[in-house]
Amino acid sequence: MNRKTTCMGLTLGVLAFAAFSFAAAQKKATPVTGVLVQDKGKFTIKLAGQTVGREEFEIAPAEGGWLAKGTSDIKPPQGAPSKVTGSLTLQSDGAPISYEWSAQSEKTNGAHIVFANGVARITLEMQGAHPFQQDLSFNSPLIAVLDNNLYYQYAVLARIYDWSKGGEQTFPVLIPQDLTPGSVKVVSTGSTTADGKTYEGLKVNSADLEILLVLDNSHRLVRLEVPEAKVSVIRE
Repeated sequence: MNRKTTCMGLTLGVLAFAAFSFAAAQKKATPVTGVLVQDKGKFTIKLAGQTVGREEFEIAPAEGGWLAKGTSDIKPPQGAPSKVTGSLTLQSDGAPISYEWSAQSEKTNGAHIVFANGVARITLEMQGAHPFQQDLSFNSPLIAVLDNNLYYQYAVLARIYDWSKGGEQTFPVLIPQDLTPGSVKVVSTGSTTADGKTYEGLKVNSADLEILLVLDNSHRLVRLEVPEAKVSVIRE
């Protein structure tokens, strides 16, 4: 009986370990659910039809959430060239967790931002100055981060827009390089055409700009237009 009991104990132990291993493998293999999807690519940035920069970006799962990052190299017709990098960590619903940006031009500046309960705690680091901290409050944790010259963040905005609901939707917005809070109104414009192909349109209105997003049938950003500023951002 002792030998039989011991064998049964070993068998149950092996089965339990196998079940645990299978569950762990399933957990590891389960994709992160939510509104975001993986994307990676490059944008050409044009001003009045002239190429002035390029951006490389990637949106991918990371540590139970998502990481959306991009780097833009801008060479304007007038003024110094600049390189801007932004790294945005997000929850699965698109709400920001943290954001880091750096801008290299004649000086190097940057900031680290932590989001919690609708508050953005910003630590700004300017070359030649002491770090500066500021808190900005918003009425929702689902804040759209739309920084200067980092257009992949509009790809994130197109994902947090509720397509099943449709209509005009308002999001609190933060422009980190300007330390500017505000809001944007986003509305689907239905079918649109570009380069002879049919896409989905999304219009983004801030207090002073209208931005037009062109998306494929899976709501992937393929083009962005700012008519008033004569800016076009085109996926390569």
